Amino acid sequence: MVRVKSRYLLCEVHVSDRNRLWLLDDRAISGAVKGAVARIHGDYGAALCSIRFSVKYLNTHTGMVFLRFPKRCYRLLWSALPFITSIETRRQKIPCFLNCLHIGGTIRTCQKFLVRYNTRQLHRMLPNCHNEEERKQIRKAILSCSIIQGAFENKPENEEEEEEVTLPNTGHGI
Repeated sequence: MVRVKSRYLLCEVHVSDRNRLWLLDDRAISGAVKGAVARIHGDYGAALCSIRFSVKYLNTHTGMVFLRFPKRCYRLLWSALPFITSIETRRQKIPCFLNCLHIGGTIRTCQKFLVRYNTRQLHRMLPNCHNEEERKQIRKAILSCSIIQGAFENKPENEEEEEEVTLPNTGHGI
């Protein structure tokens, strides 16, 4: 058996109006990414990135997106992301851009990075608090940022979203 290698890209969707994040869905983001790859890299890039490409996770509260794609084409996809200026969904065009935060070999490594990233962001917010109540809420959020207590606690350690593929025996030795 041969394991199919994938890469996972953690991106943050930046929009001018945070309320418009609710309009986004997986198909809209997938279409925008595939369209950008096709515009920048032509038919070759579009064909290469469309195989096994998927949006694995989208959080409309925070704007975080996990994209999965084959290992061999992650540079094509990564280089096309800055050319996404809007996403069309539900007959509305939402002006936005995707900020690439991390590229990982598994979803688990992207989740760990996301926890560290959110903790750093909360530490940056702490000095800007106006009263003690805000400070308490942010400290509580910082303490709750962990893999064990956070949103990823139900996932087993060895689940890495990797697929296994059996190749037919061609009779040629390796």
